[in-house]
This record gives sequence, C-alpha cells and structure tokens, in this order.
Amino acid sequence: MLALVVMGCIGAGQVTPSAVAPSSVPSSAASPSGSGGPVVPSDTPTPPASSPVEPSATPSQSPSASLDESPTGSGSVGSADLCAGNDDNRDFYRSVAADVDWPVYCPILPTGWFVTAGTYRLAGGGWMEIAYRGPGGARLELHQGAFCQAAAGCVPAGSDAGSAPFGDLTGTLVTGDDGSYSVVVDRGADRSWLAVGTGIDVDPFRSIVASLNHIED
Repeated sequence: MLALVVMGCIGAGQVTPSAVAPSSVPSSAASPSGSGGPVVPSDTPTPPASSPVEPSATPSQSPSASLDESPTGSGSVGSADLCAGNDDNRDFYRSVAADVDWPVYCPILPTGWFVTAGTYRLAGGGWMEIAYRGPGGARLELHQGAFCQAAAGCVPAGSDAGSAPFGDLTGTLVTGDDGSYSVVVDRGADRSWLAVGTGIDVDPFRSIVASLNHIED
C-alpha cells in the first residue's frame, strides 16, 4: 500500500505536507479530513508526525482570476509539466501516473487556484483524489481510478445533462441538486473518472474539465 499527500498554492514555491485520510466516497462539499501524520511513500522511510501539520504560510496574494478565464489546455496527452501548481504538485501526478495502469489526468488552471489536499493509494487497483480551491470559494475535485464501484459512481445526486469531455475522454455532465456540476466517465466501473465543481458556472467548469491533461509520464 502506498500513499502520497500534497498541499499547496498554484504558483507557490514550497508545499507543506498535511495529513489527509483518504475516503473511498468523494465529497463535493469538503476536503478529505485528516488524522495522524503526513503519509509518505513506503520506500522513503520517514517517521510519521504525531499530529497533523498545517501549512506554514498562506498565499501572499489573493486570487485575482475570474472564474470565466479560459484555461489553455487542449485536453490532449502531455507531460506532467503542464499540470497546474508547483513542483510538488506535479511530482504528485508523476508518481501516480508512473504507478498505475490507467490514464491519469491533471487540470490546467488559470491563476488564483490552490491545491488543498491530494492523496493516492495503489491497493485494489489504485485510486487518487485531489482538491483545488479557486476565486470566490470555488472548488474543483478530481477522483480517478478504483475510488468507487457503486452503481451511482459516487457522483453528487442530480440530473444527467448530456455528454461532456473529460480531457480526451467523453463523460456525462451531471447537474447536481446541490448546485454543483460533475463530469463522470465510466460511472460505476472498476475504474472511473470524476470531476466535481462547486461555486463554478457550468461553462467555465466544462472548459476546465475539457482541458484536463492526460499525463504521458
């Protein structure tokens, strides 16, 4: 079993790990809750901390990008270098993509978005979850791999609203009863992909999800 946790600011320099307990059922309302110390790869012997570690500093600038600013991604296959965030965030995605046998996707976001939590596990086919916070309290979650085999796909309750791209895949857009929007691919399958946006209008959310980068690393 292997897990890795990241936390940080898009465009910031240093990421301070934070304890995050993974959940097999995604939540569109909050980051995964944490207990215990930071989780590190098992081949990197590091004594666990006795208590969660909080970020040492807050971003020096307030988010300034509007939610309708279009990301520049093409939804094609590319390097993890294209992933939004700092080097720790990109290393997180590289680690996942190198260790699993299913496609891994990362967002290409405008400025003003921050990684709040991320984790992955290799057991049971492997899965990863990562969350971002954007301007005005907007939130984006990505869940990939064997994170949910329930028939409903762990998608927030709502109404299907037709097809929508998920990077170079095609999924289903769901308009959530709670005001969220989701795009899900292979709902309920052994491996699936889910993006959930809250506090984001449908057009910018679709644009962000359509531009997801399929990591080739």
